[in-house]
Amino acid sequence: MRPETAPTDEAMPRDASVRMAQRARGNGIGRQRPHMGRRALVLLGAVAIPAFAAPDEWHGFEIGDAVRNETPVEPMPFEKAGSSFPGSAFYYLAPDDAEPAAKADWSDLAPDAHSDASPAARALRIDNSGIDRSRALQCLTAAIYYEAASEPDAGQRAVAQVVLNRVAHPAYPNTVCGVVYQGSERSTGCQFSFTCDGSLARKPNTLFWDRARNVAMAALAGYVYAPAGLATHYHTIQIHPYWADKLRYLGTIGAHRFYGFGGKAGQPGTFRFAYLGGEPDAAPHPRGAEAPGKDSLPDPVAIQNTYATAATTAPASAGTPHYAAPAYTQELEQRGGDALYRGNRLPTATGIRPEYQNSGRWISRPGT
Repeated sequence: MRPETAPTDEAMPRDASVRMAQRARGNGIGRQRPHMGRRALVLLGAVAIPAFAAPDEWHGFEIGDAVRNETPVEPMPFEKAGSSFPGSAFYYLAPDDAEPAAKADWSDLAPDAHSDASPAARALRIDNSGIDRSRALQCLTAAIYYEAASEPDAGQRAVAQVVLNRVAHPAYPNTVCGVVYQGSERSTGCQFSFTCDGSLARKPNTLFWDRARNVAMAALAGYVYAPAGLATHYHTIQIHPYWADKLRYLGTIGAHRFYGFGGKAGQPGTFRFAYLGGEPDAAPHPRGAEAPGKDSLPDPVAIQNTYATAATTAPASAGTPHYAAPAYTQELEQRGGDALYRGNRLPTATGIRPEYQNSGRWISRPGT
């Protein structure tokens, strides 16, 4: 037993019985509780009645002349015109009032946009899973982000369409990453400026990257942005490259002006929207490792002139239109080149080949 609770023989104080009697009767707190509730109701009424009586003069509980301090929201640096370095994609932010991807119309273009982009491209679907699709998605997302991150959806879809149009054109690599990083081994003059001007050193903004990735996913799944037509080139409205007056101007979408090849180079039959896979690494080429052939930088005017010259000088037979033959490998050229794919051996409309002249006739009459 603890010492403080041990019994003692000390006599009880004389006033102990008086204190115990008062405690038994209570100190009056319990009897006053109903009165406290009534006082609270009276106080509430005193506050509420003036408010209902003069609602126009009721200002709530304000302290003197204190007012709310609203902090202005300043735009981020890349949202301000002129705050980004050359080659970056950030020009302005515009609200997305575009229609859903399933309804490809012209309502999501800028008010001053116009286009002669006719006909439209065909769908180029990259359905095969694995490393090809992953690399293609990474490369197309990077192109959309660094070229048109803060553009409206129309501008981003147009940039994606240009990349896929180049994949389908024989003058350019037939992979997404090959198109995007063509010429990236150079210090300047690459096909897409962000691959060689230092833009890739800038860490992407997660929100804008996810937005660009959604546009890339739709394009790789077969979505065609019709207003971009068969455009293979574009430039910002702040510059005017030498080839702008030589190619076919299609229209202005967002902060970019779009162009396509004129003549045979830009005709729908020249484009082959069939994806064969074989994506290279989703990264720029090593500096100083410029590769010959398709990895060198093709001049757009030279490509256009080459197709025009080939269409003019190609030999023509009766009823055969002029066309520009595609480039074949050396082995295929030795086997006959483009002649292997011409229908010279098909039956003509005026006669039947000898081996088919008896088709449908009886070999012998029944019963004879």
